[in-house]
Amino acid sequence: MIRHGAGIMLGVRYLFRLTAAAGLFALVMSVTARAAPSAEPTVEEMKGRLSSTSIGDRPHLCVQIAQKQLANADKLYAAADVEKGEAGLVDVVTFSELARDYAIQSHKYQKQTEIAVRAMTRKLSELMHSLGHDDQAPVRSAISRLDRVRDDLLMAMFPKGAR
Repeated sequence: MIRHGAGIMLGVRYLFRLTAAAGLFALVMSVTARAAPSAEPTVEEMKGRLSSTSIGDRPHLCVQIAQKQLANADKLYAAADVEKGEAGLVDVVTFSELARDYAIQSHKYQKQTEIAVRAMTRKLSELMHSLGHDDQAPVRSAISRLDRVRDDLLMAMFPKGAR
């Protein structure tokens, strides 16, 4: 048997929980709305920011540019626009090499850069297997250059003879 006073307490607890849940929901929604980017920067905007970015933050920006260019090149190859896809591959390799150089110079983002380049190499391998034999040469060349970038980063992180 529930006494009259106990029923009022259950109602107050329910009201308190409901108010707390609504407040928590409003807080999460406001944080999510602020955290969501309004517009993602274009490749050209990111290239323009590269010269004004500090040396330590350049590897991360270069990796982002290379990843965006790889996504664009993948779309172009899927649309059978091989020439524009090859031009995108040049940017992928160029900015991956810049990311390597800046990472080694600043001793920052070396591991993250290596991981990102490995993922891009994997994606390029998948792309190469989807292409005809005649269109595979530029992709194969890009893969070998990205493998050299990875090797250089690994050598910088783990020099031989260092203990």
